[in-house]
Order: sequence, then structure tokens, then C-alpha cells
Amino acid sequence: MEEKNAGAAPSNFIHGIIERDIEQGLYGSKVHTRFPPEPNGYLHIGHAKSICLNFTTALKYKGLCNLRFDDTNPEKENAEYTESIMEDVKWLGFAWGERLFYTSDYFEKLYGYAETLIRKGLAYVDDQSGEEIKKNRGTLTEAGKDSPFRNRSADENIQLFHEMRDGKYPDGAKVLRAKIDMSHSNITMRDPALYRIKRASHHRTGDKWRIYPMYDFAHCLSDSIEGITHSICTLEFENNRPLYDWILSSLEILMPPKQIEFARLNITHTVLSKRKLLRLVKENHVSGWDDPRMPTLSGLRRRGYTPESIRDFCERIGVAKTNSTIDIALLEHCVREDLNRRARRVMAVLEPLKVVIENYPGGKNEEIEAVNNPDDERAGTRKVPFSKEIYIERSDFMEDPPKKFFRLGPGREVRLKHAYYVKCESFTKDASGKITEIRCSYDPATRGGDSPDGRKVKGTLQWVPAAHAAPLEIRLYDHLFASPEPESGDDDFVSKLNPDSLKIITGAVGEPCLAGAEPGETFQFLRTGYFCADKDSRPGKTVFNRTAALRDSWAKISNTK
Repeated sequence: MEEKNAGAAPSNFIHGIIERDIEQGLYGSKVHTRFPPEPNGYLHIGHAKSICLNFTTALKYKGLCNLRFDDTNPEKENAEYTESIMEDVKWLGFAWGERLFYTSDYFEKLYGYAETLIRKGLAYVDDQSGEEIKKNRGTLTEAGKDSPFRNRSADENIQLFHEMRDGKYPDGAKVLRAKIDMSHSNITMRDPALYRIKRASHHRTGDKWRIYPMYDFAHCLSDSIEGITHSICTLEFENNRPLYDWILSSLEILMPPKQIEFARLNITHTVLSKRKLLRLVKENHVSGWDDPRMPTLSGLRRRGYTPESIRDFCERIGVAKTNSTIDIALLEHCVREDLNRRARRVMAVLEPLKVVIENYPGGKNEEIEAVNNPDDERAGTRKVPFSKEIYIERSDFMEDPPKKFFRLGPGREVRLKHAYYVKCESFTKDASGKITEIRCSYDPATRGGDSPDGRKVKGTLQWVPAAHAAPLEIRLYDHLFASPEPESGDDDFVSKLNPDSLKIITGAVGEPCLAGAEPGETFQFLRTGYFCADKDSRPGKTVFNRTAALRDSWAKISNTK
């Protein structure tokens, strides 16, 4: 597992390649990149790395970056995914201007390119079934076998290809293949498929097409059509680079794009396969693509992650040539650092215990001034109501506290954040022995949290005014997978789901300002963690998702190196 030091300078070998190309005047010293997602699912944190790399590279070299949807597989794609992808890219802070494209825009051109290959004797229509093609492709140690239909004439192949387009044949009856080399050491180059028959309605072109180009054929040509200079993709496409280059060379494309592969992102306690994420959604292991436990950008956004924290994470991990796994603690560290700068500090109590301040006047109500964020002078202050009855966290009181317990206990004095010193005078229990109420006295001279006589207390507690408490539902999220490597071993990855990945607390309360929190608004609950208001909030109860705990495990990891 690779664990980069949070302060180490990130690496980016791709920028070195581009800078050499610029020095040599390649592509007229211009840089034009693209982010080309397939709209068959929601984007995840791995895609964020690619988005940031492509857009920031273009910005760095004063170039352009397109957003292109590689929509060549209509059975798995739809407009919902397209809209979510655009929303995620915008949310991360990137703009494509007028450079929004779809591979489906080029279907007619791609069909023409395929005809050109056929006329040049570099493509043919194969009648073999998919199983036969796979069987005859060979292995790493054995050459493949030529198709019995490989030597059809160009005219016959053109005719058959036209008939495929016209819908004369059923799905799977024929396929257009490149004519390369069935004994090639790279199995990808053994006459790969270029077009297949697929009677599926496309979310943009409807039922116009009955054949669709394969990804490898469409991708390189779409890059060329758009004038892409550097086609940046992940390592799984390294084996396909010879085919990328062969197609462009065979069609005599001038100044073909340069494909450069980088290591995809892998994170502990996470799966980053859209197919596997879709399974989690369909089998109801999560509530949807935007479940806050999901590594999707919509899930992270709903959980309270900021675009700045994700861009920071992508910058810190750098760009490498070899695959590795990043500890999820680094991602959590990045959002914690960002929220520490921007989140308002407020008080909330997850398990309330009532406190009655006996010597506080019964009819008195006052407002306590509280700083919103000590790290941000522009955040200002707010007023918190204070009166005779308040709530504190149940864990902040012990009937028989140990020596190093610095919170409230019989005869002990503590500070209420922003307010007064209070001292426990007595408490009551119910029939089961559970403490139900604490009776305290307060020192009116300690308003604001300091004592004029110089006495000190070691404990400071958050509190919530009982009369003005906002009812809260708190959702505590943990890793979706208990195993740090859910895809390792022979077991199904679903078997490694964490049964305790979500805990819901329904009886929590918070400051009155939390009742009006807008979905997506983030706060630091003092001594508890960072929380984000959820879209499930309703009148009378605001729902909060825990974004991150206060403890920074990445800092601990990086300091032990």
C-alpha cells in the first residue's frame, strides 16, 4: 500500500511529457485535453482524479479541455447519468465552455471511417459467433486462427456492412473486425471488433442506428475529430494503445493524439468499479448513488465533502505510472483540513442529559455571544439563548468519575462553552438506575467562560438551551467496507460490507440555528466532528450526516513514517 506524506511534493510525469512536446513544437506547442466519461453510472472519486488532471493540465499550459460523453453502449447509458456527470464536473470547479461533445455526434463520421478501412482491405465482416471469435483468438502462448470470412472482398464487406446498418441481421449475427494480425503478441491486436449489431434505443439518437462502434474504435477517432493533443487515460488502456495508434495510422490521420496512461486511483475500504457500485445500488446495500457511504462524487457531496478538499486530495496523491492504494485516511484528512477553515462551530448534543441550574433566575433569558469560527475572522459571531434548563452530553457526566475524568461529576465544577462555570450539586435517577437529571449551581461572575478570582477548571462542555433546542437526527457514517481491501481474496466483495457503516441517532438536539440549516451546509459540532445538513431534513427535525470525526488518523499515520 502506498501512503504518501501529506506534505510531500506531488509527482506528475505527464506534465514532463507535455513540456517536452511543447519545447519541440509538437501540435504547434498547443495542449488540448478531454475528460471522456461513459454515461453508464455516477462519477466517483477515481474519476475526480482524471477530471482534475485533464482540466488543470489544460489550464496550466493555457490550453483547452473538452467534456465528451463516450456514449457508444446504449443499453447501459441514459440521460440521468449524463446530467449527473455534468453537475459533478461543475461542482468540482471546472468549466468546458462550448466544448461539450458526444461520441454519438460522430456516428456518421465513424461509419465513414469504417468504410474507408474496409475499402483499404483493413476491415472485414465476420459471421462467427462471439464464442467462436473468442475461441479462435488464441492465448498468450498460442497464436489465434484466421476467421474463415477474413478474405472476403472489399465490395462484399461493404455490402454486408450496409446491410448490418439497415437492420437485415439480428444481434450477434455479424461483427465488423479490423484486419491486423491473428498471431500478434498483443491479443488486443488480433483482429479486434470495430462494430457490432445492437438493436437498442439510444438516449440521444433514438432508433436511428442498429449498429454501434466499439469503444476502442470510437475513442481514438473522437479524440482526433476534436483536435485532442494528449489523450490521458488510466493504465488499463495501456494494452490498447497499439490499437489506438493503428486505427489512426491506417486512416492516415495527420498529427494523431498522443495517448498517455497513468495509474488509476485505488483507496482502502472502497471499491471504484461502476459495475460494482451499480450492484450495491440495485441490491439495496445503499440507499442510492448519492448514499453518503458511496465513493461517488454525489455521495461525497451529500456527506459534506467540499470540492476544494477533493481537489486537494487529487493534488496530494500526484500522478504515477504504477498502480497503488491510498489510505482513505488521507482523503478524510483533506476534508477535515478544509472544513476546519470554513465550517461554523456550533454546539450539539447527541445523547441529551437535562441540567437544571438551581440558582439561575427562573424567568430570566439571556443571549450568549459565540464565535462562529476562530480561524476565520470574517465568520463573525452569533447569539445563543441561555436560561435555567439546558442539555449536556450524557457521557459528560459520571456518578463516580475516575481521577482523570475532567468533566462533570458530583461536587465538580466545569465551564459551559461561551457561558458560565457550573457545579454539580445533585442528580436524580429513574427506577432502572439511569440518571435523568442533574442539578447544578452557576457562578454569574464567570459569564463568557472565565473566573475573575483566577480559579481554573479543566473541563469545558458543549450545551444546548432546553427551551430552544433544535431536534436533530444524526447519521454517523463509517467505512462502507470493513476490510481495507474489499476486492482481495476469493470472497465476494459484498460479503465484506461493514454492518456498522451507518448508525442513526434520533434524539439529538442542537443550537436553534441548526433548525434552519440548508441541505449541504456544513458545521463543526464542538468536540464531536464535522457534520452536513442532509436533503432528508423536514419541518421539526433537521438531519445531519457526519462528514468526518475530529480525530485525524492521517496525521498520526504520516507522523510515524
